[in-house]
Amino acid sequence: MDFKLTEEQQMLQDTAARLVRDVYTFEKRLEFSDSEAGFSTDFWNQLGELGLTAIPFAEELGGFGGSGVETMLIMEQLGRGICLEPYMESVVLAGGLIGQLGNEQQKEELLGAIASGELQAAVALDEPSNHYNLADVQTTAKQAGSGWTLSGRKAVVIGGHTAGKIVVSARTAGDVRDQQGISLFIVDPNSAGVSRRVYATVDGRKGCELFLDNAEGELLGSAGDAYDAMRYQSGRAIAALCGEAVGAMRTACDLTLDYLKTRKQFGVAIGKFQVLQHRMVDMISELERATSMAILAACLADDEDSAERSAKLSAAKFIVNRAARYVAEQCIQLHGGIAMTWEYNGAHYAKRLVMISHQFGDDDHHLEAYSNQLVVA
Repeated sequence: MDFKLTEEQQMLQDTAARLVRDVYTFEKRLEFSDSEAGFSTDFWNQLGELGLTAIPFAEELGGFGGSGVETMLIMEQLGRGICLEPYMESVVLAGGLIGQLGNEQQKEELLGAIASGELQAAVALDEPSNHYNLADVQTTAKQAGSGWTLSGRKAVVIGGHTAGKIVVSARTAGDVRDQQGISLFIVDPNSAGVSRRVYATVDGRKGCELFLDNAEGELLGSAGDAYDAMRYQSGRAIAALCGEAVGAMRTACDLTLDYLKTRKQFGVAIGKFQVLQHRMVDMISELERATSMAILAACLADDEDSAERSAKLSAAKFIVNRAARYVAEQCIQLHGGIAMTWEYNGAHYAKRLVMISHQFGDDDHHLEAYSNQLVVA
């Protein structure tokens, strides 16, 4: 199989790489993280101006009709800069859910704005006790006249503190953990009955807990039939995260190799020590294996929903999770104490890699999901 990039894909990769390289110095990232938004609004606007937020959307919606491969190319560069902007949450996941379930009016009003970068959206699927189970939804929605009101609590809504719209899952029928009876709603976070508790995450980003008390929500798609779309779009988000992890791992490996070449002990660079060379080779081997699985995930991210697609995405996430943690741990070990300090960028790459390994399922979760598919088959 030919894995060479097309000319257009190479241009896209170069554009994203140049933007990240010019804007996201380590010092600037610390400033962005400490800001009220928790990321650079200027950088977000630049993503929109360059068309990078429009890549996955259809041309009739203001996009470029890109596939999972184009999304991976952007996410890999964002990973190399450990960028703080909620690109995956807004463009890939929220945009994907609206594109799959929304009516024509919702698509026209929201997707064009997301594609241009004018609207930053977020997705609230997780709850404090669901532990990666998308069907475990305790937030409820009740019909009120021609509309709906939502009550409940959502957890770890990345980018939810600055989002103009939040896509929220709520139960309209069935029991807790039933796949049927789950609906999606578009919620204005500034409307009555909505409150947020904002906090910083361990990797320097910001998220929030979302509290809903009879808050108004606009139904997205048919009532009670959202689970399949949630699972499908979560698969696209997993593929995007795999691409981001590869970018972060690649830079972490580069940082470690440079350190081994410059740090001296007993009068020689520690990279001359054979045992450290072997550990560096192990890091690169894990990176290359993760890269292969990230490419696989990107190639099938937009395929039709199927058990085979889900199994391969779980396999990719499992391997990328293991590789991400291994690279993060070895980066710290080979650097020594300096890698644990806030002032050194290696620590921030390690923290982001650990966070990615827990988003949308850790390795235990995806190993179980993959093995369950084998049993069914």
